[in-house]
Amino acid sequence: MRQSFGRRRSVVFMVMAAFAVLGCVLPAGSAAEPRAKNVIIMIADGCGYSHVDAASLYEYGRTGMQVYEGFPVRLGMSTFNHKGGYDPDKTWAKFSHASKSGATDSAAAATAMSSGVKSYNEAIGVNPDKVPVKHAIAYAEECGKSTGVITSVQFSHATPAGFSVHDANRSNYDAIARRMIYESPLEVIMGCGHPEYDNDGKRAARKDYQYVGGKTAWADLKDGTVMGADADGDGSKDPWTVIQDAADIRALMQGPAPARVIAIAKKRSTLQQKRSGNGKAGAFEVPFNGDVPTLAEMAAAAINVLDDDPDGFFLMIEGGAVDWASHDNQAGRLIEEQIDFNEAVTRVVQWVTENSSWQQTLLIVTSDHECGYLTGPDSGEKDGGPVWNPIVNNGPGKDPAVEWHSTSHTNSLVPFYCRGAGSDLFDRFADKTDPVRGRYMDNTCIFRGVMAAMGAPRPDPE
Repeated sequence: MRQSFGRRRSVVFMVMAAFAVLGCVLPAGSAAEPRAKNVIIMIADGCGYSHVDAASLYEYGRTGMQVYEGFPVRLGMSTFNHKGGYDPDKTWAKFSHASKSGATDSAAAATAMSSGVKSYNEAIGVNPDKVPVKHAIAYAEECGKSTGVITSVQFSHATPAGFSVHDANRSNYDAIARRMIYESPLEVIMGCGHPEYDNDGKRAARKDYQYVGGKTAWADLKDGTVMGADADGDGSKDPWTVIQDAADIRALMQGPAPARVIAIAKKRSTLQQKRSGNGKAGAFEVPFNGDVPTLAEMAAAAINVLDDDPDGFFLMIEGGAVDWASHDNQAGRLIEEQIDFNEAVTRVVQWVTENSSWQQTLLIVTSDHECGYLTGPDSGEKDGGPVWNPIVNNGPGKDPAVEWHSTSHTNSLVPFYCRGAGSDLFDRFADKTDPVRGRYMDNTCIFRGVMAAMGAPRPDPE
């Protein structure tokens, strides 16, 4: 169990009542004291409004049915990197504008959400001058909280890395993984990247160690005695418990848990999206990989490890392969991945209501950027101007009719939902209006709101 830091704090951490970055202004009198014991940020990588609708139409035959769509705070969110911007009028005046106006990548987006600092694409926790910036997770640790990151793709990929370590280039997977394993104060790391298995969960003909920090790091992980950084604040390095089998991950969902866990599923890239078979097949037509944990199971296991801390926890949960399916324009697998993410949200909501409370826990559900420019059929630039047709509903259990317009990221607004302790802060951040999506805020406001909700020390402005 983590050591409580309550006795170590000589002052009450305060967040300035008015601290503005890109319009993220904390209203006077807000966040004078900590509100959220627990902070959970859930990111469906690459998800836009149409992605949510496509999965809902498959699941329920209608939209608006996801649990997070009923959260009290429902906003749009801009995602551009440090050189970009979002212009609502231009976005809706020309169909191609969103796909050609300088979209962010997952690294810069994670850095913005985690640190409040806009940076360049490829940046992992560094500013445009490649100087490290402080993550919300580091502030959470200073508040005595346990912390973790989990994902359905490689654990050293852009989003989990962008919340926990620093590197000038997201592609330095081996160095990033080593920092996460040996240097970060995280108590939980979960994801893919297993060097000995392929995308079907079978023994790989060629081993690839880059996503786990190289051959030496993998040897340390396999022997079960790997030491990480000081996670509990007692001044000594703390060991990791390393898990590979799906059954062991599921066993962590309840009951006693180790103080620190690295779980690496026996898959190279993703839990399911990169499996063999027809990638353009309908949702759930290609049999799933057997004995692989779901994102919901990983989330439940991670929370069971972290919630022993009396000071609470900070957890980032990523549905990373929503983006991968969208890059490949795989409508069926997009739906599978979005549903997997939705089920993880449902599991987290269940934990909050049964084991915590909305007065103690802040839950954020959002995306880092849109990918694929997903619309309904026959959309595009027409003689009369741009047309965005809705996705066509074919009934529950049937793939809706969609249309892709890109194989990359776009600069579209993405949905943002939150509920719980401090959620009202985000509603106040939304000081801009889009003619279609309504009120919206910037992704840097996630950091500002989380800091205020935690009652963390005020960061110096960049």
